Amino acid sequence: MHPILFRIPLPHMPLKLWWALAAVIAISAVYAAFALRQKDKQTAIISLVVAAIAGVVAFKYKLVSYEAPNIPIYSYGVMLGLSLVIGWYLTLSLAKADKLPQETMANCYVITALAAIVGSRVLYVLSNLDEFSSFSDLFSFRKGGLVAYGGFVGGFLGSWIYLSTKKIHLLPWADVAVPSLATGLLVTRIGCYLFGCDFGKRLSDTAPGWLKTLGTFPHWATGTIDSGDGSPAYVRHLSLFEGTPLEKTIKATNHSLPVHPTQIYESIVGLVLFGLVMWQRKHLKFRGQMFFLFVFGYGFLRFLLEIIRDDVERGEYGPVMAEHIMIPGCLLLMAIGFVFGISLGITDLRARAAAHIVAFVPPIVAYIMLKPPSFGQSVEVQLSTSQWIGLLTALLVSYFYASYWQSARQAPALAMSLGEGAIDRAAEENDDEADDEEKVVEAEAPKRKKKKRPKPVVEAAPTDDAEKEEEAEKKDDAAVDDEKPLPEPT
Repeated sequence: MHPILFRIPLPHMPLKLWWALAAVIAISAVYAAFALRQKDKQTAIISLVVAAIAGVVAFKYKLVSYEAPNIPIYSYGVMLGLSLVIGWYLTLSLAKADKLPQETMANCYVITALAAIVGSRVLYVLSNLDEFSSFSDLFSFRKGGLVAYGGFVGGFLGSWIYLSTKKIHLLPWADVAVPSLATGLLVTRIGCYLFGCDFGKRLSDTAPGWLKTLGTFPHWATGTIDSGDGSPAYVRHLSLFEGTPLEKTIKATNHSLPVHPTQIYESIVGLVLFGLVMWQRKHLKFRGQMFFLFVFGYGFLRFLLEIIRDDVERGEYGPVMAEHIMIPGCLLLMAIGFVFGISLGITDLRARAAAHIVAFVPPIVAYIMLKPPSFGQSVEVQLSTSQWIGLLTALLVSYFYASYWQSARQAPALAMSLGEGAIDRAAEENDDEADDEEKVVEAEAPKRKKKKRPKPVVEAAPTDDAEKEEEAEKKDDAAVDDEKPLPEPT
């Protein structure tokens, strides 16, 4: 429960916002120049667009200054940055193992991350239009306001647009990227917990003590953050129980009432999904199998978590129905989607049959728990934005999972293809690496020490003593010839 991890002290002078934006423009321009040198026009164009946007914002806010004794470093921002770093190394290592072009995948990761941040912000704005009174409020990230599902949708669209220009199939990239989405959930939801947002409903009095401790959020000092003087759960409970005895309890303890720590629940969901998709990776039959499994698993689990969420910034849409009909009905649809789609990935027939039975347990349990008592009044509910997205995407990927599974049985090689662009670009990168290695060898060749050749042996010129010895040997040979017997006359 620490929204601010630490603070950076500032000199006694105001910081202008346009200084940071000028740095963004400079970095984007350098990146664009590097991309043009590498003949990557798409990346250069995107970098120039980022520079142009930063330029417009800098011009608009050139007079805005930030005057404070220090700069607060928020816990959620740190965890978001950490998740991006982990995702970078994880995604590129998996892409390399699948023989996807490294440079293209690195660019795609950057574009996907930026599109995900934009998408998460856009969905939050659409779900909470009443919080934004001016255009500048859209860029007030320090006040919070990112929706995970918006990030998934934005990242999906960004990567699809980029890869389509490279003639690379989207699903191979999606398979290597989804593990980083799972680790992103694991890390960023810890940031949500430290900040106190995305909290759950009140715990019952019979809940374990350790769970109550985890789900109790404190009252911050006034001015800790711009929006409110307390954790979101604390502020919510004060307004919800105003004028009741519970209000006095909240003020006396200086903490919120114990609630479900749904941030930790979703962090555990990220860990479970990471293990699940990495297990699925060992049994791939078609490209996109890991991606479809992740989308279904997260849609189902997020739907359940939304039932016990209590923050007011999620947005609710659609028809109003009795809770004991709406929730079990949606879970029943996802169970059917699992049976005819996702469960095909379980190759053991007995395990698959058992999974079919287990799939129908959640809707039955939900109906029993939510059904009002006899002559009792039913609770009317609407689905939240995340529940609608989770339900629809789970049903959609179930259909595609079954379709791709059937295609993989008929054409296994085609189902595992990467796309013409991926093969061509991988070959180009390999050629570039070979050329670079050759240049390095050529550059280092003059520096190498040449081996010393042995000097030719030159015979010494004959001396006087040597000449005398040679004449003596000739005389001895002549004497031997004289001693030979003469041939007898015939």
